[in-house]
Amino acid sequence: MPNKETKKHDELENVEKALSTSEAFIEKYQKQILIGVGAMVLIVLAALSINNFYIEPREVAAENEMYKAQNYFSADSFKIALEGDGNEFIGFKEIVSEYGITGSGNLAAAYAGICYYKLGQYENAIKYLSQFDGEDTYFTASVIGLTGDSYVELGETSKAINYFEKAADLKNEVMSPVYLKKAGLVCESLKQPEKAEKYYTTIKEKYVKSPEAADIDKYIARVQK
Repeated sequence: MPNKETKKHDELENVEKALSTSEAFIEKYQKQILIGVGAMVLIVLAALSINNFYIEPREVAAENEMYKAQNYFSADSFKIALEGDGNEFIGFKEIVSEYGITGSGNLAAAYAGICYYKLGQYENAIKYLSQFDGEDTYFTASVIGLTGDSYVELGETSKAINYFEKAADLKNEVMSPVYLKKAGLVCESLKQPEKAEKYYTTIKEKYVKSPEAADIDKYIARVQK
C-alpha cells in the first residue's frame, strides 16, 4: 500500500503532466486562441457601442414621443394617439416602426393595439397587441385579455377562449378572475356549460376575495341546470 509521500509524489506528477499538456496545447494553437479572444473582445465592444451610441439615444427619443402620444390616449383621442398629428409627434404606430427595439417601442405596440381596439379595428388590434412582450403581470394580462376580446369581436371564439386562459394563467389576483369569467361566458354562448362551470368554479375556489367571486354562485347554478 503506497505511503503518503508516494501518493503526494504521484499527485504532483499528474499535475505536472496536466500543466505540460496544457502548455503544449496553448503553444500549438496560440494563434487560433488569440484570434478567438480578439473576436470575443470585438463582440463585447460592438455590443457596448450599439447600446451606448444607438439604443440609448433612441430610447430617449422614443420616450419623448411616447409622452406626447400618451397625453392624447388619456384624453380618449385614440386616432391621434395612434397616428400622430402630422406635426408635433408621430404616434404609437410609428413609434413601433421606428423604435421597436427599445422598451418604449415595445410598450407602444400595446398602446397601438388598444387604440385599434377602441377604434373597432380588431385585426389590427391583434397584430399590435401580439407584438408586446412584458413582465408586469397586471398589464401583460390586460394585453393578452384584450387580444381575446378582439377575437370575440371577430367571432373567433375558440381563439378568444385560448387568450382568456393565457391571461388567467398569469395568476394575477385582480385580472385572472376577470378573464376566467369571460372565458366562462364565451363557453355559455357556445352551449358548453361544463366548460363554463370549470372556469366559474376556479373563480370560486381560488379567487374568493375578487369582485367576480361575489355572485359567481348564480353563474354556476345557471350552467348546472
